[in-house]
Amino acid sequence: MTIMLYRVQLALLVALAVPSCAGGQKEPEAAPPPKDHPVTILPTSQISGQTVAILPITMVVADPALAADSAYAAYRDHRAALAQADSVITEAITSRAPEVSWVPPRELRKIARRSAGYITDPDQMGQAVLRGSKVTTVPDPLRSSLRSLMAVANGRLALVPASLGFGREPDRGIRADLTLVLADSRSGKVVWRSLALGRGNTPDEAVSQAIAAVLPFGAEQ
Repeated sequence: MTIMLYRVQLALLVALAVPSCAGGQKEPEAAPPPKDHPVTILPTSQISGQTVAILPITMVVADPALAADSAYAAYRDHRAALAQADSVITEAITSRAPEVSWVPPRELRKIARRSAGYITDPDQMGQAVLRGSKVTTVPDPLRSSLRSLMAVANGRLALVPASLGFGREPDRGIRADLTLVLADSRSGKVVWRSLALGRGNTPDEAVSQAIAAVLPFGAEQ
């Protein structure tokens, strides 16, 4: 009798544990999307009125899934991608922080051409090395090249778009992850760093939103 009762209880427990055929197996809940990391805002109030160079970007990469996307057409060619990213980044920065005396990449190139043999081409300085989150001091030869360039540009600080990566969002939008670094050309120190995230229907929109994240209107900077 005891054995029979045990078997009945065991059968009931199994029946409760296994979903009924009518209801089917319960689908596992989808994991919530990862939260965006906090973005460090560029403290423009501390550099207001100063001459700050914007170095050309030299590293633009993308998820292969974007290659066939018509919205990404302007970025498929590497040289075209660098030129387009330079244009969008510079326009967004200068329009959102007019209190800083910015020296855009095109002016830096002119300075380098006028001082050929003394100043390294700003597109060939190797500034992408600053994308590493643990880089706190500008390494040579970038450091010496940056010092020479800024001496002629009559400034001390350089804002470096160290890397730009594009990816596909779940809603088919485009995501841009932009690493920005503010470097002191005299001390060689990285004085500010941020990984900015932007989203949009096109790469340009995503990059503009990434800049907006570090230079928000109305924020205490």
